Amino acid sequence: MKQYFIATFDNEFDLKEAVSAYREQNLKILDAFTPYAVHGLDKAMGLKPSRLTKVCFLFGLVGLIFALLGQYWTSAVSWPINIGGKPWNSLPAFMPVAFEVTILFAGLGTVFTLLIIARLRPGKVPKQFSTRVSDDHFLIVLSESKGILNEKLAESISREHNAVEWRLEGEVK
Repeated sequence: MKQYFIATFDNEFDLKEAVSAYREQNLKILDAFTPYAVHGLDKAMGLKPSRLTKVCFLFGLVGLIFALLGQYWTSAVSWPINIGGKPWNSLPAFMPVAFEVTILFAGLGTVFTLLIIARLRPGKVPKQFSTRVSDDHFLIVLSESKGILNEKLAESISREHNAVEWRLEGEVK
């Protein structure tokens, strides 16, 4: 079983300062839990920008191509009907449907990709480190790096940055 060091803070400012201090000491930050979005916490934790924007763009592009090719095939190849002398492959007439299919593919593709990457599935029970984190507390969870968790160092940094409480959870392997 893994060991986790959990530090609880009263405000976001102490949390961000503590995160920076933990990173300076090369302690592995598993995650930070906050009741609301904290500006700058992602930079303090050293998180990379999300790649979901690229995934969204790719799914949207697939949706656009699918919609345009599907409409072209339907109107010009499979069932060509000359209505009012208009061409069979009229691109402006395809745009409303193509736009809607693009948005549909981009939205659904991004959501399903997020669910797969985050390993969220029906019935999964998440590990809850504290019941008050969604109410009024800020939490940092440190995990062991290479099988080692420097509890004394983490405790001194927590004390330095006004942690309300800290504890070690889990057992040594």
